[in-house]
Amino acid sequence: MEVVVAAVAWALSAVCGSFPPSNTLGLCGGKPIESLLRGKLSAGAQIYLSGSDGYAKATNRWSVLDAPTTNIVVVPSVANDVSEIVKVANSMNVPYLAVNGGHGAITTVGKMKGGIEIWMDSLNSVKLSKDGKTATFGGGILSKAVTDSLWTLGKQTVTGGCECTSLLGPGLGGGHGFMQGRHGLIADQFVSMDIVLASGKLQTFNASSDLWWALQGAGHNFGIVTAVTSKVYDIEHPDWAYVSFLYTGDKVEALYRSINKYLLQDGAQPVHIINYSFFFNDPSLDPHKPVIMFYILQEGASAVDTVYTQPFIDIGPLMTNAAGGSYKDLPEWTGNANDSPPCQKSGLVNIRFPIDLQVYNVQAQRKVYDLFASATQETPALNGSLFLFEGYSTQGVKKVPHRSTAYPNRPANLLVAPLLTYPPGGKKLDRTAAKLGESLRTILYEASGLKEKYTYVNYAFGDETKQNWYGYESWRQDRLKALKHKYDPLGKFSYYAPIA
Repeated sequence: MEVVVAAVAWALSAVCGSFPPSNTLGLCGGKPIESLLRGKLSAGAQIYLSGSDGYAKATNRWSVLDAPTTNIVVVPSVANDVSEIVKVANSMNVPYLAVNGGHGAITTVGKMKGGIEIWMDSLNSVKLSKDGKTATFGGGILSKAVTDSLWTLGKQTVTGGCECTSLLGPGLGGGHGFMQGRHGLIADQFVSMDIVLASGKLQTFNASSDLWWALQGAGHNFGIVTAVTSKVYDIEHPDWAYVSFLYTGDKVEALYRSINKYLLQDGAQPVHIINYSFFFNDPSLDPHKPVIMFYILQEGASAVDTVYTQPFIDIGPLMTNAAGGSYKDLPEWTGNANDSPPCQKSGLVNIRFPIDLQVYNVQAQRKVYDLFASATQETPALNGSLFLFEGYSTQGVKKVPHRSTAYPNRPANLLVAPLLTYPPGGKKLDRTAAKLGESLRTILYEASGLKEKYTYVNYAFGDETKQNWYGYESWRQDRLKALKHKYDPLGKFSYYAPIA
């Protein structure tokens, strides 16, 4: 350890002349950091200072709770820019954080104070390989750009369900998505990555590297990805369809009992089916209680098959809706398109309390519905909150060997998370929201019969344990710590769900 630290300090002194103890954006060799950066970056790189329009756009975040604070934003235009930014920041002992879409809401990023934001927005290229089996994406590319670019080439790959989130933000933590039943998680598509390490060195990693295992599930801890090459697939089933049902709260038991029976099917949900539901408040539909929106999505169909829809019609919804289209329509249908509320950065707090489940406990669903209903009535600021229940097909995820990546919980069937949304209102409101979120999660966990509580790292609130995020097996934790010690001994990448 001492040898590694000494080597890093020596390298930093070569840039700045000494290793400054202060954590400021002050002078290095008599020069302000902005001047140092401008002398090392490519012609296309941008620097935004506080007060500029570019700075405001780059630092605007989906959730404002415990947001990182930055004194300067640098927008790299080529991969080497990222390397130079890291080297300069290291030379001045200034923290830095790479940002793509700005949707990372985990509270641990708030520990980044007064540093450099490396906004990856310009690194958004797409290049299909000659054999058409892989594509290389810039490290800042967003999900819609991935889908749209590949679609014109007759290809697709796994992305998150939200158009406005990045490919790599979710992917480095595993990455659930609509195509995972066919192909696995976003991380399962990765073939190689170009990464700027904590030393500032730009290096390519693939399955031959010891680090590759960790990049697929805990990758936020090891560097800044400037490009990723991923598997892509021919579009086999361009047609998709959906049907939605709106239920009143008295239908909770019937709905989730039917999801268990007709869709989840003991963890064998059909590969071409996705179910998705959420509790939300709409006084025009029910002035006193939340209502429930429930979707069934079907791949390769112009209308969802009645074998799936009839049990839910029989429950007695308030209303239904249905349409057919293509894969590209899924974000709009489910309320996750660029112009949908989840993609807006409106100055709100957005916090989640995720838990992985195998099946719905019907009695627990009633308990969390009732608590969600009473809490959002008692605290009106929370009235815009949702409770999300995501039921993707899982065949592709479970096909990948459980020990082969750092993603810790491949056996899970359901991704569940209260999403508490409210205008900033002070510490008391923050505590109220956090207490509610944890209470809802605890009810589901205690009713699940599971010994271990897994909390999907990309949705995490921030106060969960490393075991919740990265797995309970001691060998997993030991392996992550050893790799962290090797590749980031000074802990430069320790703001997003840190390993240590």
